[in-house]
Amino acid sequence: MSVTAANVMAQTTRVSVPRLVIGITIDKLRTDYMDAFAPLYGEDGFKRLLREGKLYSNAQYPMASVDRASSVASLFTGTVPYNHGIVGEEWMDRSTMRPMYCVNDFRCVGVETSDCSSPKNLLVSTVGDELKVATDGKAIIYAIAPYREMAVLSAGHVADWALWIDDNTGLWAGTSYYGAAPSWVKYLNTTSVSNKISSLTWKPANDAIGKYNYYFASDRKSFSHSFTGENRFRKFKNSALVNEEVTNAVRSCLRNGFLGADDITDMMSVCYYAGTFGDKPISECAAELQDTYARLDVEIASLLDEIDKTVGLTNTLIFVTSTGYDDTPENIGLEKYRIPTGDFEINRCAALLNIYLMAVYGQGQYVESYFGHELYLNHKLLEEKQLNLSDVLDRCEDFLFQFSGVRDVYTSRRLTQGAWTPGINRIRNSYNPKCSGDIFIQVAPGWNLVNEDNASSRMQRDSYLEFPLIFFGCGIKPETIQLPVTVDCIAPTVAHFMRIRAPNACSTPPLFLSY
Repeated sequence: MSVTAANVMAQTTRVSVPRLVIGITIDKLRTDYMDAFAPLYGEDGFKRLLREGKLYSNAQYPMASVDRASSVASLFTGTVPYNHGIVGEEWMDRSTMRPMYCVNDFRCVGVETSDCSSPKNLLVSTVGDELKVATDGKAIIYAIAPYREMAVLSAGHVADWALWIDDNTGLWAGTSYYGAAPSWVKYLNTTSVSNKISSLTWKPANDAIGKYNYYFASDRKSFSHSFTGENRFRKFKNSALVNEEVTNAVRSCLRNGFLGADDITDMMSVCYYAGTFGDKPISECAAELQDTYARLDVEIASLLDEIDKTVGLTNTLIFVTSTGYDDTPENIGLEKYRIPTGDFEINRCAALLNIYLMAVYGQGQYVESYFGHELYLNHKLLEEKQLNLSDVLDRCEDFLFQFSGVRDVYTSRRLTQGAWTPGINRIRNSYNPKCSGDIFIQVAPGWNLVNEDNASSRMQRDSYLEFPLIFFGCGIKPETIQLPVTVDCIAPTVAHFMRIRAPNACSTPPLFLSY
């Protein structure tokens, strides 16, 4: 049987893949705010993404507790904290019973920073890791973010470099884990925010910001913020101005980092900020939030233009989504409106539980520590007293249910061995046996979770928060899909476009296929 030239051509032609993949993660981006502030946008930023991209308007995280660290880790691994190990920005280290920051690693030296960082606590591969493996290390991978945890966790284990703005110096910083800083990063620091922070003032970008008012309860039209004091760089990173610095860094990387220069797919993670100024309640900074979205729209337009000039949007696959959480404290005095509320004090709860366990089992420090809404039991003491952990947990659960403000109590045994329900599954996905507590207390909506030891307080809200997932470029046809999707589908979808394996703990199928 003869083989025709057409058949040979069909068998040897390389299937087209993107030359560059860019993941844009916008901290605290909300769909309702994207829509609400649309009159402040131009045509080439958010509106272009919505007009030309494939929009999933109802994206969700498949776990209960979400912050910057756990969200980014889930986005790039395609799985949940139960598998990837990043349950939050911090957790209690069982070996020391002290809080552990998610990317701390004192074996690695900081570059332009005193922080020592690595992705060692990320227990599985990222989509960038799989790209490096598939290309025999030839793919170029960078991560650029205002925040350390977002940069390191999106970069993964084998990126070429990850950079973020240092809290103390304002310089673009990194870690020796990824090797020496590229030359373009060193040049970038000659014009970094550290050199101009004293002269920066954040004011409305244009007159339209003051004339437009989405919030009916706010009448403040203008504002002016300078960045001074010991925490000036932290304040800057929680302002709209930080996004311009990120875009400048991405522009330098695209022009000097050789991304998308050949047929081997490269990858970049880019992170922006869309939260409130200094994490204040919206009621205190409504005008600033409107300005943040308007300025971010400009940065998105600038980024798309730079990508088109350097690599080409038809050669680039872009996905845009949010960290999907809003932890802004709102002290609105619910009791004034006769809405059920109160304070649930985790430190007092731990002390009372320990007294109860002593009454049942004898003297000892049974509750070894607490962190957030989790309690950690003293396993060594339980072993010494030859107590069955399951029996102790059952007693703890019954006791804690009696507290005001407690909606539910989840023990480690209940999460790992209990019957499946949607609610338990979301809690379980946020849990990891190696770093989570033995008891997870779910505080009732409207109640404040208070820790008197560090003077922290956070109101519990279970309100639905809508954020988008957008795929753009690389020949993707415009479409709007309103069916809910979970963000663990991003990594396998991107992997499919690149013709590589999905990350090793990702069992979610791609959202859509390309041929």
